[in-house]
Formats: sequence, structure tokens, C-alpha cells
Amino acid sequence: MTDRRHQAIPARGQVVGPLVPLVGDGIPVACADGTERPYLWLDAAASTGAVRPALARVQEFLPWYSSVHRGAGHKSQVITSAYGDARAAALAFARRIGRHGDVAILYHDTTEALNNLAYRLRMTRDDVVVATVAEHHANLLPWSRAATCRYIECGRDGTFGVSDALFVLDQQPAPRLLAITGASNVTGWMPPLAPIIAGAHERGIPVVVDAAQLAPHRPLPADADFVAWSGHKMYAPFGVGVLVGPRTAFADGDPFLAGGGAVDLVDLDEVVWTDPPDREEAGSADVIGAVALHAAIGTLNQIGWAALTGHDRSIARSLRHGLASIPGVQLLGPGLDTETLPVAAFTVHGVPHALVAARLAAEEAIAVRHGCFCAHPYLMRLLGLSREEVQRYRDQVRRGDRSAMPGAVRASAGINTTEDDVRRLLAAVARVADGPPLVRYHQDRHTGDYHPDTSGPARLPRPRPGRRSCSPG
Repeated sequence: MTDRRHQAIPARGQVVGPLVPLVGDGIPVACADGTERPYLWLDAAASTGAVRPALARVQEFLPWYSSVHRGAGHKSQVITSAYGDARAAALAFARRIGRHGDVAILYHDTTEALNNLAYRLRMTRDDVVVATVAEHHANLLPWSRAATCRYIECGRDGTFGVSDALFVLDQQPAPRLLAITGASNVTGWMPPLAPIIAGAHERGIPVVVDAAQLAPHRPLPADADFVAWSGHKMYAPFGVGVLVGPRTAFADGDPFLAGGGAVDLVDLDEVVWTDPPDREEAGSADVIGAVALHAAIGTLNQIGWAALTGHDRSIARSLRHGLASIPGVQLLGPGLDTETLPVAAFTVHGVPHALVAARLAAEEAIAVRHGCFCAHPYLMRLLGLSREEVQRYRDQVRRGDRSAMPGAVRASAGINTTEDDVRRLLAAVARVADGPPLVRYHQDRHTGDYHPDTSGPARLPRPRPGRRSCSPG
């Protein structure tokens, strides 16, 4: 089967779909009925495929692979220059060109970037960080470990307003930092960042934005003090994350990781750290991830935000309205008149979320995510669960039984998603909501996952070894 999406990148501002083909689109996979279907990846909120320019850049670059900042040889000089170019591209993508003193630090991913920042800000339990209940764990756990957290609550629809945020910022003791998502990885809802950031700054509170979900869909907030995002969510899945912030935040003190490349001088009783951003990047840099990110940034810039936003809005509208119209399906999050990214979380009445995902995969060759999406507090609110219910589930998990874990199903789209893809998903979800499975499914109580019977002729994947859940939190 040939890839159906070999198309040129559209002219800037032109809205078409799919906008750009991704590496691996349309690969045929085995289904429970013994046939093969083109694989439909609707889990872009977790990770995306690679744009072809990123793959081409990596293939072009590999013969030159050497060590960044590690030698006078020609190859080392070439890749050190390419690594610096990638940093500069990240700064420009964050709209920081012209702002003196900002640096782009390259990490493994957003999680590592935020953990490093929490360490570098030298907080104590006497410091207060304001976060929101809508955060991904990557923007919750580092702050709760480093400081005392105070939270902006949301309504049952998963949203909050500017006044809600400012009310929490005005409580005493005064916060040292506001940590806020740019877009929910569960519902695709985008908080009103600009007025919230402005309100925080009026109160002398710096702001860090977790932009991992936002970065491939909308321009990054130029007025935030710190912004973190990941290449693996924006079509450069070779492993790199970015933290952009003021150089002064990293100019003093020791870095989170200590090692080679982060120092100017080491004696047995003294260390002279080098200047940022190199101070924060001990060890061998991920130059492949950096050049792939640079290529992905170039692709998004070539498409342009007008086309990207137009495509997002069209797909989001079709996805959310379509799911909401299926009998037995409950769409979680804000109402249909609220603009979101092309991300939709939903439940199917009478069908466990893990079984919905397993059936879509085994019977329809459609990949979605299920579970709590590394945003447990937020999802518990979206599901309307009481503290007592959550405690019962927690006790059950502690006994090693995840069979009744609450959760939802999430479909999320990217620049390669078409309206036909959405229609294919909607038809499949309707069949799951209204019809019996094609094969028997067995649930692993330890992981909570459902696995199709693999004893028949269909070449379905067998349960993965190690009893690791498909939806770890």
C-alpha cells in the first residue's frame, strides 16, 4: 500500500488538508477481522510523527555526526555550528529575537526542562508557586517538590477565567512564580494567557508557561518569562526539549546536572562553571534532536500560523461536534462554542475507556490515547468524581489492581489530519458505542489494559512484556 499523503508543503497561508504528510502515514496494520487497514494516528497530543524535512535533515546530517563543542576537527566544527543554529531557531520560534539576555537551553524534553528550572530557581517550602489544576504532571510535580503550591481551580467544564487566576495570585503569602499551561493536553482548551501573564507581571510575579501542547498549534507567548516545549510534539520526534528564559536566571549557582561541558575549570576542591546556556547542558548534547527540531520549526514557519490555525479550527470543530453527536458518547471539557486545539477527550457509556481504545486499535487501526493523560487532578474534575471515589480508586491501585481506574479516551490531531480521518474515527466510535466487539478481549487487572484474543488468524500484537500499562500516569 502506498502512502496516500505525498504532497508538497502548501504555500504560506494556504489552508488545505492534510497540510503536510508525516513519515509513516498510512502504514497498513493488521486488524481483528484478518484484513489490513491504513494506520490512523490520532494521538498527536502525546507525540507526533516526523515531518519529511526533519527526516531529510537528519539523514543529511548523520555523515557529519561528531561531538558538539568537543574538538577542532572539521566535523565537530560543522555540527557545533548547526547546534548553535538550532538554538537560535528556537529563540526565534519563541519570539525572543530582539529581547536581550534570553537564552535557549536544550534538554531531553519539557519535563526535564521544568525540573531543571525548579532546581535553578532555588526555592524552599517557604516559597509559593501558583499552578492550575489543569496542568500536566510535568508542570505540577517539579513545583510541588520544590515549593508550596497554591492552585487555580477550574469549573466542571475544565476552564477558569482571568479573575479566577488573579484572585489566587492576590492571596498571601505572595507567590514567587506562576506556572501555567499554554493549552490543556486533555481537552485542548487554551487559558487566556495574555491577560493572566499581564496580571502576574503587574504583581511582580514571573511566569513559566508549559507550551508543550501549544507549540505546534499557536505562537508561543512572547511575554512569559520562561517557556518550555518539546520537539517530539511538533514533528521532530528525535528527543529534544527547549527552555527559553532570561540569562540572569542561570548566571549564578550550580546547574541541575553536573558534568563535562558545563565547566570552565575543575580542581578537586573547586569548580568554575561556564556561562549559560552551556552551564545547563552537561554531557554530550543531542545534536540530532536539535537539527531535527530546527527543520520542524522551518516547516511550521513555511506553512505559516494562518494556515495552521485555520486547519486546527476546522478539524477541532469536526472532531468535537462529531463526537458530541454520537449517542452514548460524552465529550469532556468546554462547550462546543469554545475554541480549542484539535484535541477531544470523551467517554462511551457502558464501555471502559481502556476497552474503547483497544477496540479502536485492534478493529479499526486507529490509535488514540486512554487513561488520565498525565493530568490526574484535571481529569478527576472533568469526570466529576468525589474525593471519596478517588480515594477508593487509589486504594485499589495500591493493591495492584487497575481494572477499574477512571479515565477517558482522547483523540488528538496534527497537521497531517484530514476531515476524512475525522469521519473515519467518528464512524468507528459509533460502532464501539453501539455494537459488540469483533473478537474477545481479556483485561489485565494489573495494568487495566484490554488485549484482543490473538489465537485467531489475525496478526495482532501480543501483550507487551513487563506488564507495563498502555496509559501510565
